[in-house]
Amino acid sequence: MEGGSEKSNCVYRECLRNHAASLGSYATDGCGEFTVEEMSPGGLQCAACGCHRNFHRKVKYPAAVMEYGTGEGIRAIEGGERSSGSGKKRFRSKFSADQKEKMLGFAEKLGWKLQRKDLDDEIERFCRSIGVSRQVFKVWMHNHKNSSSSNSSASTGNVSSLTQQ
Repeated sequence: MEGGSEKSNCVYRECLRNHAASLGSYATDGCGEFTVEEMSPGGLQCAACGCHRNFHRKVKYPAAVMEYGTGEGIRAIEGGERSSGSGKKRFRSKFSADQKEKMLGFAEKLGWKLQRKDLDDEIERFCRSIGVSRQVFKVWMHNHKNSSSSNSSASTGNVSSLTQQ
């Protein structure tokens, strides 16, 4: 059977054929879902409205959401269209107050940059000592470089901090 993999993850819903196109208007026949007509060649005609399957709205579902019914074709278990994401949440690092304090101090010492090749061993030693990888520390520095206390008001020229007395 051709297109077998395509049929396993899609359902054809309401008919969208415009029956009044020749009159310059828009009118559909009200067919709610494509139903296979056994007598049509290839099963591409709808038994309810007689239109070709291509006139029906195609809804794609992940393969895990589909259930094969007996005689009904394919039926969706969950309603609505699903996003293509895997559904797993991304892992977020959680740091203790001690780790945050040490990372802040070390980041300020480095000038909020990890580009110095001569400090690679020291950076690796620091990351091992607090229990985070170099990549995690690099991302933490990137996320917190603008919100550090030493960089906040004086160095950026924040008007509110300059006007306070």
